[in-house]
Amino acid sequence: MKKFVLLLLAVFSLVGLVGCSCKEENGDDDFKVGFILIGDENEGYSLAHLNGINQMKEALGLKDSQIVYKKHTPEGKEAQDAAEELVGAGCKMVFANSFGHEEGLFTVAANHPEVHFLHATGINAKSSGLPNVSNFFVDIYEARYVAGIYGGVRLNELIASNPTKYAPGNKVTIGYVGAKAFAEVKSGFTAFYLGVRSALDPAYELEMKVQYTGEWANQVAEKQAATALIDSGCVLISQHADTVGAATACEEKGINNIGYNVSMLDAAPTQAITSAGLNWGVYYTYAVREGMAGRKPQVDWCEGFKEGAVAITEVNRNAFGSDEAYNEANQKVEAAIEAIKNGTLYVFDTSKFTVGGEKVTSTAGVEGFYGKEYIKTDSNGVSYFAESDDDLGSAPGFAFVIDGIIELNQAF
Repeated sequence: MKKFVLLLLAVFSLVGLVGCSCKEENGDDDFKVGFILIGDENEGYSLAHLNGINQMKEALGLKDSQIVYKKHTPEGKEAQDAAEELVGAGCKMVFANSFGHEEGLFTVAANHPEVHFLHATGINAKSSGLPNVSNFFVDIYEARYVAGIYGGVRLNELIASNPTKYAPGNKVTIGYVGAKAFAEVKSGFTAFYLGVRSALDPAYELEMKVQYTGEWANQVAEKQAATALIDSGCVLISQHADTVGAATACEEKGINNIGYNVSMLDAAPTQAITSAGLNWGVYYTYAVREGMAGRKPQVDWCEGFKEGAVAITEVNRNAFGSDEAYNEANQKVEAAIEAIKNGTLYVFDTSKFTVGGEKVTSTAGVEGFYGKEYIKTDSNGVSYFAESDDDLGSAPGFAFVIDGIIELNQAF
């Protein structure tokens, strides 16, 4: 098991190359790349991007002078201004990392066909008609599902120690701090819920409460939301929010936490179990390499465990009550990751959830899916929601709120 955990952690120390582990020689010292970031190294989401950018620099042999940053760029007109400034600085590729950056980025792209503009979490590259734009994401829902397995095994351990406290009336209640009620967040919390439920003793009903903060990164609001969820009876907390606010609340309250983007061990050394992690270095290395070679990166790109684009961060033995539970969790996770990689486990297998008491058989005519059909069936007759599938776009599309999950508020 120790070897397995170390292998997972190694994803974050790799240079992010696909098919090559050697440093490449950069033959174009004038090739500049610009990055528009919603935050900086002090919040987890942008830190994960910065880690990936550094992997790309190392892999491709770029100098610091070839990377130009626009940090703390809000969603709106500021993104357009930042993109114009990066073009003016000589950048041949401009990346942006937040959903609300897309409109401003693509506005600039229309006026600068000589520069390629690439947007994380966006949805409009394919439909824009612009030849110099791309969208990209990672299959973070895979990592959230796997992280949920750790949560489910830990819950079994807690219930065995005190069923009245952790499963009153045979119902287990967990909480989720979400940023905004977008498909990106719903996809993630659904995957997490399904992962927890896959490992939880089936004798217990699982309920998950979701509290939105309305902001991608607000440490105070995230801590307040997590505290409110814990006070309402939630016995495990996860998040799609970019700071350590939720983890800090969990440490103070003695409730286990599963984080996002980066490890939460510093913020919650006794309560953080692991985090669903993103390795943006895989994409940045691919995309910049393509750009430097004069080729256009894919219009939509999204990869997961198979390509090393997602992972789980360090698993905290101290968050488990016994070696037995810790080892069991690792074994279940190892099996799940392998099944995801070989295509025998679909996170959004439609036999595993219902919406309004009904199985989902189609999305084509359902509001929120824009006429797209996300439900596919494999050669073995297994139907699943094809999240971030090649022909549907890289951005998450899972907009359902499945049975067992309760949204306590709405925020956009």
